[in-house]
Amino acid sequence: MPKPSPALFARPFFEDKARAFWMLQGGGWMAYLVLRTVTGITNTFSFRLLFVALAEAAVGYCLTLLLASCYKIYRTLPRYYAIAAILVTFAVATLIYAVINAYAYSLIRNDTQGVTFGLVVGLLYLCLTLLLGWSALYFGINSYLTVEEQNTQLRLLEAQASTAQLTMLRYQLNPHFLFNTLNSISTLVLLKQTERANAMLARLSNFLRYTLANEPTAHVTLLQEVDTLKLYLEIEKMRFDERLRPEFDIDPRTEKARMPSLLLQPLVENAIKYAVTPQEEGAEICIRTRLAGDRVQITVSDTGPGLTATHRRPNLSTGVGLANIRKRLAQAFGPDHQFATRSNPGGGFSVEIEIPFQFEEQTREAA
Repeated sequence: MPKPSPALFARPFFEDKARAFWMLQGGGWMAYLVLRTVTGITNTFSFRLLFVALAEAAVGYCLTLLLASCYKIYRTLPRYYAIAAILVTFAVATLIYAVINAYAYSLIRNDTQGVTFGLVVGLLYLCLTLLLGWSALYFGINSYLTVEEQNTQLRLLEAQASTAQLTMLRYQLNPHFLFNTLNSISTLVLLKQTERANAMLARLSNFLRYTLANEPTAHVTLLQEVDTLKLYLEIEKMRFDERLRPEFDIDPRTEKARMPSLLLQPLVENAIKYAVTPQEEGAEICIRTRLAGDRVQITVSDTGPGLTATHRRPNLSTGVGLANIRKRLAQAFGPDHQFATRSNPGGGFSVEIEIPFQFEEQTREAA
């Protein structure tokens, strides 16, 4: 037996509202016709009763189509006008339905009384019940679809706001890094050290290509993040020479863990500003990762002066502070992360991050 087409059965039923309406309209009145027919057969089968059931279903089908068109128009009116119009239209439709059904019944009666007031009144309850049930379903389903549409729009707006915030946070990179690098290149050109100037310019171009070409909200593997850090440190290494001593201690098991792109670069830049720059001997900067169960632990530490009365680190060199990193972690992992800073007693400063190990591909991938 062939499997049903996924395109037909996998779609939400109300994804196409027009299709859903016609299926419910046709199926509902067909079910009513079958129920009335079965009821007639159970009592005493008669073609006349079958004719009446068919007439009731056909007239009800047409009347409810008119009601649907009217209700659709009334939904655009102010509330009180809409309620009044709905009630009047419903009452008129119920009366018309009762009169037509009474006429159908009169055709199968043996007497010649025709449509009588008593017969119409007797059928009003049945017609009222049918149209009231149909109207309740109509407004109930439309209210449900309206709420779902509003929720969808709300989720879309939240996603757009989250993406905009992530983009803003990613673009809050330190312009001083770019200015300092360009100044260094200019100095090398003036000193006619063209090879070093070309090398620094090439590395700067590669780094900027990565930061500008990739989507700001993309996730990358930890290995990609480390490669970007190495490219950044190669640029800074040409400025500080032996004063900058980077060290990488990367657990191979963490290389495929995913994280927001350029999350660690501001931390390394911060270490260069507060540990390498103020000390004549420079400092070591260590990037270490470890896998602890299903958690990835990342540490960025330096051998600088740490937190002292004369060397405070209230903000990162990006000018937006540690809050930038915290917000990006919160956007990416929610409450399922840890972020802490620590100043070592003997000197040095470290930032410790713990995130869940996410191996699966993300919907937004860096190039």
